[in-house]
Amino acid sequence: MYAVVAERSVPDAPLEGLRTGPWPEPECPEGWAVVSVRAAALNHHDLWTLRGVALVPGQLPVVLGSDAAGVDEDGNEVIVYPVIGDPLAGGGDETLDPASQFLSVEQPGTLAERVAVPRRCLIPKPPELSFAEAACLPGAWLTAYRMLFEKSGVEPGSTVLVQGASGGVGTALVSLGHAAGYRVWAVSRSADKRRRLTELGAEVVVAPGERLPHKADAVLDTVGQATWPHSLKALRRGGRLVISGATSGDSPAADLGRIFANQLSVVGTTMGTAAQLARLASFCVRTGVRPVIDRVLPLARAGQGLAAIESGEVFGKVVCLV
Repeated sequence: MYAVVAERSVPDAPLEGLRTGPWPEPECPEGWAVVSVRAAALNHHDLWTLRGVALVPGQLPVVLGSDAAGVDEDGNEVIVYPVIGDPLAGGGDETLDPASQFLSVEQPGTLAERVAVPRRCLIPKPPELSFAEAACLPGAWLTAYRMLFEKSGVEPGSTVLVQGASGGVGTALVSLGHAAGYRVWAVSRSADKRRRLTELGAEVVVAPGERLPHKADAVLDTVGQATWPHSLKALRRGGRLVISGATSGDSPAADLGRIFANQLSVVGTTMGTAAQLARLASFCVRTGVRPVIDRVLPLARAGQGLAAIESGEVFGKVVCLV
Protein backbone atom coordinates (compact mmCIF):
# COMPACT_ATOMS: atom_id res chain seq x y z
CA MET A 1 0.00 0.00 0.00
CA TYR A 2 0.96 3.67 -0.31
CA ALA A 3 1.95 5.49 2.91
CA VAL A 4 3.58 8.64 4.30
CA VAL A 5 6.40 7.63 6.61
CA ALA A 6 8.74 9.32 9.08
CA GLU A 7 11.89 7.42 8.11
CA ARG A 8 14.29 9.39 10.31
CA SER A 9 14.32 12.47 12.50
CA VAL A 10 15.96 15.68 11.32
CA PRO A 11 15.49 18.33 14.04
CA ASP A 12 16.35 21.38 11.91
CA ALA A 13 14.84 20.19 8.62
CA PRO A 14 12.04 17.78 9.53
CA LEU A 15 10.69 17.25 6.02
CA GLU A 16 14.02 15.74 4.97
CA GLY A 17 13.09 12.71 7.06
CA LEU A 18 9.81 12.18 5.21
CA ARG A 19 9.33 9.33 2.74
CA THR A 20 6.29 8.48 0.63
CA GLY A 21 5.69 5.31 -1.30
CA PRO A 22 5.13 1.57 -0.83
CA TRP A 23 4.77 0.24 2.72
CA PRO A 24 3.74 -3.15 4.14
CA GLU A 25 0.06 -3.83 4.68
CA PRO A 26 -1.09 -3.37 8.31
CA GLU A 27 -1.18 -6.39 10.59
CA CYS A 28 -4.64 -7.17 11.93
CA PRO A 29 -4.72 -9.14 15.21
CA GLU A 30 -7.91 -10.77 16.47
CA GLY A 31 -10.41 -8.14 17.57
CA TRP A 32 -8.95 -5.52 15.23
CA ALA A 33 -10.25 -4.20 11.92
CA VAL A 34 -8.61 -2.79 8.80
CA VAL A 35 -10.01 0.57 7.70
CA SER A 36 -9.68 1.78 4.12
CA VAL A 37 -8.75 5.40 4.72
CA ARG A 38 -10.69 7.98 2.72
CA ALA A 39 -9.33 11.12 4.43
CA ALA A 40 -6.60 11.82 7.00
CA ALA A 41 -5.80 15.10 8.74
CA LEU A 42 -2.31 16.45 9.43
CA ASN A 43 -1.15 17.66 12.83
CA HIS A 44 1.79 19.41 14.47
CA HIS A 45 2.48 16.05 16.08
CA ASP A 46 3.59 14.73 12.68
CA LEU A 47 6.22 17.46 12.54
CA TRP A 48 7.35 16.70 16.10
CA THR A 49 7.89 13.08 15.10
CA LEU A 50 9.97 14.16 12.11
CA ARG A 51 11.98 16.46 14.41
CA GLY A 52 12.64 13.59 16.81
CA VAL A 53 10.71 15.14 19.71
CA ALA A 54 9.59 12.68 22.43
CA LEU A 55 10.14 9.59 20.31
CA VAL A 56 9.76 6.19 21.95
CA PRO A 57 12.57 3.65 21.47
CA GLY A 58 12.32 1.93 18.10
CA GLN A 59 9.52 4.19 16.89
CA LEU A 60 11.10 5.09 13.54
CA PRO A 61 10.39 4.39 10.81
CA VAL A 62 6.64 4.78 11.33
CA VAL A 63 3.60 5.69 9.25
CA LEU A 64 2.57 9.21 10.28
CA GLY A 65 -0.93 10.46 11.05
CA SER A 66 -3.35 10.00 13.93
CA ASP A 67 -6.63 11.28 12.46
CA ALA A 68 -8.70 9.52 9.80
CA ALA A 69 -12.11 8.58 8.51
CA GLY A 70 -12.83 5.73 6.16
CA VAL A 71 -14.68 2.49 5.55
CA ASP A 72 -14.27 -0.69 7.60
CA GLU A 73 -14.25 -4.28 6.30
CA ASP A 74 -18.03 -4.46 6.58
CA GLY A 75 -18.61 -1.35 4.50
CA ASN A 76 -19.41 0.93 7.46
CA GLU A 77 -18.30 4.56 7.34
CA VAL A 78 -16.23 5.18 10.47
CA ILE A 79 -14.08 7.70 12.31
CA VAL A 80 -10.84 6.23 13.65
CA TYR A 81 -10.19 6.89 17.35
CA PRO A 82 -6.38 7.03 17.66
CA VAL A 83 -5.83 5.86 21.26
CA ILE A 84 -5.39 2.14 21.81
CA GLY A 85 -6.07 1.65 25.48
CA ASP A 86 -8.33 0.15 28.12
CA PRO A 87 -10.80 2.65 29.59
CA LEU A 88 -11.08 0.60 32.79
CA ALA A 89 -7.31 0.77 33.33
CA GLY A 90 -7.52 4.55 33.04
CA GLY A 91 -10.47 5.08 35.37
CA GLY A 92 -12.83 5.39 32.41
CA ASP A 93 -10.37 7.25 30.20
CA GLU A 94 -8.27 5.44 27.60
CA THR A 95 -5.71 8.24 27.54
CA LEU A 96 -4.89 7.57 31.22
CA ASP A 97 -4.27 3.87 30.75
CA PRO A 98 -0.54 3.43 31.59
CA ALA A 99 -0.27 0.87 28.78
CA SER A 100 -2.07 2.96 26.14
CA GLN A 101 -0.60 3.27 22.68
CA PHE A 102 -1.14 5.91 20.01
CA LEU A 103 -1.35 5.75 16.25
CA SER A 104 1.89 7.02 14.64
CA VAL A 105 3.76 6.42 17.92
CA GLU A 106 3.70 2.78 19.02
CA GLN A 107 1.39 1.77 16.14
CA PRO A 108 1.38 2.68 12.42
CA GLY A 109 -0.58 5.82 11.69
CA THR A 110 -3.34 6.91 9.36
CA LEU A 111 -1.48 8.60 6.50
CA ALA A 112 -1.81 5.47 4.41
CA GLU A 113 -4.30 3.68 2.22
CA ARG A 114 -5.17 1.36 5.12
CA VAL A 115 -4.80 1.34 8.90
CA ALA A 116 -5.54 -1.36 11.50
CA VAL A 117 -7.09 -0.53 14.89
CA PRO A 118 -9.07 -2.37 17.59
CA ARG A 119 -12.77 -2.50 16.73
CA ARG A 120 -13.58 -0.43 19.81
CA CYS A 121 -11.67 2.43 18.13
CA LEU A 122 -14.22 2.62 15.30
CA ILE A 123 -16.75 5.41 15.82
CA PRO A 124 -19.70 5.54 13.40
CA LYS A 125 -19.35 8.46 11.00
CA PRO A 126 -22.58 10.45 10.73
CA PRO A 127 -23.67 10.68 7.08
CA GLU A 128 -24.03 14.45 7.50
CA LEU A 129 -20.23 14.78 7.81
CA SER A 130 -17.95 14.39 4.82
CA PHE A 131 -14.91 12.15 5.14
CA ALA A 132 -12.66 15.23 5.14
CA GLU A 133 -14.68 16.86 7.94
CA ALA A 134 -14.82 13.66 9.98
CA ALA A 135 -11.06 13.18 9.67
CA CYS A 136 -10.51 16.47 11.53
CA LEU A 137 -12.36 15.31 14.65
CA PRO A 138 -10.15 12.71 16.41
CA GLY A 139 -7.19 15.02 17.06
CA ALA A 140 -7.60 18.78 17.05
CA TRP A 141 -11.36 18.88 17.44
CA LEU A 142 -11.52 16.22 20.14
CA THR A 143 -8.75 18.03 22.02
CA ALA A 144 -10.71 21.28 21.76
CA TYR A 145 -13.97 19.60 22.81
CA ARG A 146 -12.40 18.28 25.99
CA MET A 147 -10.53 21.52 26.74
CA LEU A 148 -13.71 23.55 26.53
CA PHE A 149 -16.44 21.30 27.87
CA GLU A 150 -14.55 19.27 30.49
CA LYS A 151 -11.25 20.86 31.48
CA SER A 152 -12.05 24.59 31.43
CA GLY A 153 -14.37 24.30 34.43
CA VAL A 154 -16.56 27.12 33.15
CA GLU A 155 -20.08 27.11 31.77
CA PRO A 156 -21.62 28.62 28.61
CA GLY A 157 -21.87 32.38 29.01
CA SER A 158 -18.37 32.51 30.50
CA THR A 159 -15.51 34.28 28.76
CA VAL A 160 -12.79 32.04 27.32
CA LEU A 161 -9.63 33.32 25.64
CA VAL A 162 -8.12 31.18 22.86
CA GLN A 163 -4.39 31.54 22.22
CA GLY A 164 -3.06 30.58 18.77
CA ALA A 165 -6.62 30.72 17.54
CA SER A 166 -5.98 30.23 13.81
CA GLY A 167 -4.64 26.68 14.08
CA GLY A 168 -6.57 23.43 14.08
CA VAL A 169 -7.33 23.35 17.82
CA GLY A 170 -7.82 27.13 17.92
CA THR A 171 -10.43 27.28 15.17
CA ALA A 172 -12.17 24.28 16.76
CA LEU A 173 -12.33 26.09 20.11
CA VAL A 174 -13.77 29.22 18.53
CA SER A 175 -16.34 27.25 16.53
CA LEU A 176 -17.40 24.97 19.39
CA GLY A 177 -17.45 27.79 21.93
CA HIS A 178 -19.57 30.04 19.78
CA ALA A 179 -22.04 27.23 19.04
CA ALA A 180 -22.34 26.40 22.75
CA GLY A 181 -22.89 29.96 23.93
CA TYR A 182 -19.50 30.88 25.39
CA ARG A 183 -18.11 34.39 24.99
CA VAL A 184 -15.06 33.54 22.89
CA TRP A 185 -12.06 35.84 22.64
CA ALA A 186 -9.19 34.97 20.33
CA VAL A 187 -5.57 35.96 19.71
CA SER A 188 -3.88 35.86 16.30
CA ARG A 189 -0.87 37.59 14.75
CA SER A 190 -2.45 37.98 11.31
CA ALA A 191 -4.98 40.71 10.52
CA ASP A 192 -6.61 38.50 7.88
CA LYS A 193 -6.88 35.60 10.31
CA ARG A 194 -8.34 37.90 12.96
CA ARG A 195 -11.05 38.86 10.48
CA ARG A 196 -11.79 35.21 9.76
CA LEU A 197 -11.95 34.38 13.47
CA THR A 198 -14.58 37.07 13.88
CA GLU A 199 -16.56 35.41 11.09
CA LEU A 200 -16.29 32.09 12.99
CA GLY A 201 -17.95 33.68 16.00
CA ALA A 202 -15.19 35.16 18.15
CA GLU A 203 -16.61 38.14 20.05
CA VAL A 204 -13.24 39.85 20.58
CA VAL A 205 -10.14 39.20 18.45
CA VAL A 206 -6.82 40.83 19.30
CA ALA A 207 -3.20 40.79 18.20
CA PRO A 208 -0.61 39.37 20.63
CA GLY A 209 -0.02 41.84 23.45
CA GLU A 210 -3.13 43.90 22.67
CA ARG A 211 -5.19 44.91 25.70
CA LEU A 212 -8.26 42.81 26.48
CA PRO A 213 -11.62 44.32 27.55
CA HIS A 214 -11.34 42.54 30.94
CA LYS A 215 -10.01 39.35 32.50
CA ALA A 216 -11.10 35.98 31.15
CA ASP A 217 -12.65 33.13 33.12
CA ALA A 218 -10.48 30.58 31.34
CA VAL A 219 -7.61 30.62 28.85
CA LEU A 220 -7.22 27.77 26.34
CA ASP A 221 -3.66 27.50 25.05
CA THR A 222 -1.81 25.24 22.61
CA VAL A 223 1.16 27.56 22.03
CA GLY A 224 3.00 27.25 25.33
CA GLN A 225 6.15 29.20 26.01
CA ALA A 226 5.47 32.25 23.81
CA THR A 227 1.96 32.87 25.17
CA TRP A 228 2.38 31.64 28.77
CA PRO A 229 2.97 35.09 30.37
CA HIS A 230 -0.02 36.61 28.57
CA SER A 231 -2.21 33.62 29.37
CA LEU A 232 -1.56 33.97 33.10
CA LYS A 233 -2.04 37.75 33.08
CA ALA A 234 -5.32 37.42 31.14
CA LEU A 235 -6.99 35.30 33.85
CA ARG A 236 -9.30 36.61 36.54
CA ARG A 237 -8.63 35.61 40.13
CA GLY A 238 -9.47 31.94 40.50
CA GLY A 239 -9.37 31.43 36.71
CA ARG A 240 -8.04 28.41 34.89
CA LEU A 241 -5.43 27.92 32.18
CA VAL A 242 -5.93 24.78 30.10
CA ILE A 243 -2.95 23.77 28.00
CA SER A 244 -2.83 20.99 25.40
CA GLY A 245 0.32 21.82 23.47
CA ALA A 246 3.56 23.72 23.36
CA THR A 247 4.25 24.55 19.73
CA SER A 248 6.53 27.45 20.72
CA GLY A 249 8.41 25.61 23.47
CA ASP A 250 7.66 23.90 26.77
CA SER A 251 9.86 25.70 29.31
CA PRO A 252 8.44 29.16 30.14
CA ALA A 253 9.23 31.03 33.34
CA ALA A 254 6.60 29.61 35.68
CA ASP A 255 5.58 32.89 37.41
CA LEU A 256 4.57 30.92 40.48
CA GLY A 257 3.88 34.09 42.47
CA ARG A 258 1.10 35.11 40.10
CA ILE A 259 -0.34 31.59 40.14
CA PHE A 260 -0.62 31.24 43.91
CA ALA A 261 -1.43 34.88 44.67
CA ASN A 262 -4.35 34.84 42.23
CA GLN A 263 -5.31 31.23 43.02
CA LEU A 264 -5.02 30.22 39.38
CA SER A 265 -5.36 26.64 38.15
CA VAL A 266 -3.20 25.16 35.40
CA VAL A 267 -4.63 22.03 33.80
CA GLY A 268 -3.05 19.84 31.14
CA THR A 269 -5.02 17.72 28.71
CA THR A 270 -4.40 15.34 25.83
CA MET A 271 -7.05 14.44 23.27
CA GLY A 272 -10.20 12.84 24.74
CA THR A 273 -12.08 9.57 25.11
CA ALA A 274 -13.77 7.49 22.42
CA ALA A 275 -17.13 8.35 24.01
CA GLN A 276 -16.32 12.05 23.76
CA LEU A 277 -15.40 11.63 20.09
CA ALA A 278 -18.83 10.11 19.44
CA ARG A 279 -20.51 12.99 21.29
CA LEU A 280 -18.41 15.51 19.37
CA ALA A 281 -19.58 14.05 16.06
CA SER A 282 -23.19 14.25 17.29
CA PHE A 283 -22.65 17.85 18.44
CA CYS A 284 -21.44 18.81 14.96
CA VAL A 285 -24.51 17.24 13.37
CA ARG A 286 -26.98 18.84 15.80
CA THR A 287 -25.47 22.35 15.71
CA GLY A 288 -24.32 22.49 12.09
CA VAL A 289 -20.76 23.30 13.18
CA ARG A 290 -18.13 21.95 10.80
CA PRO A 291 -14.33 21.82 10.99
CA VAL A 292 -12.50 24.65 9.27
CA ILE A 293 -10.41 23.11 6.50
CA ASP A 294 -7.59 25.23 5.12
CA ARG A 295 -6.82 22.95 2.19
CA VAL A 296 -7.39 19.45 0.86
CA LEU A 297 -4.49 17.62 -0.79
CA PRO A 298 -3.89 14.18 -2.26
CA LEU A 299 -1.96 11.87 0.06
CA ALA A 300 1.10 12.09 -2.20
CA ARG A 301 1.35 15.82 -1.36
CA ALA A 302 1.27 15.39 2.42
CA GLY A 303 4.74 16.92 2.61
CA GLN A 304 3.39 20.12 1.09
CA GLY A 305 0.71 20.24 3.77
CA LEU A 306 3.24 19.68 6.55
CA ALA A 307 5.38 22.48 5.14
CA ALA A 308 2.38 24.82 5.30
CA ILE A 309 1.75 23.88 8.94
CA GLU A 310 5.43 24.40 9.76
CA SER A 311 5.38 27.88 8.23
CA GLY A 312 2.23 28.88 10.14
CA GLU A 313 0.34 29.83 6.98
CA VAL A 314 -2.71 27.64 7.57
CA PHE A 315 -6.10 28.58 9.00
CA GLY A 316 -7.75 25.46 10.35
CA LYS A 317 -6.92 21.93 9.27
CA VAL A 318 -4.99 20.38 6.38
CA VAL A 319 -6.59 17.17 5.10
CA CYS A 320 -5.23 14.53 2.72
CA LEU A 321 -7.61 12.49 0.58
CA VAL A 322 -6.70 8.88 -0.12
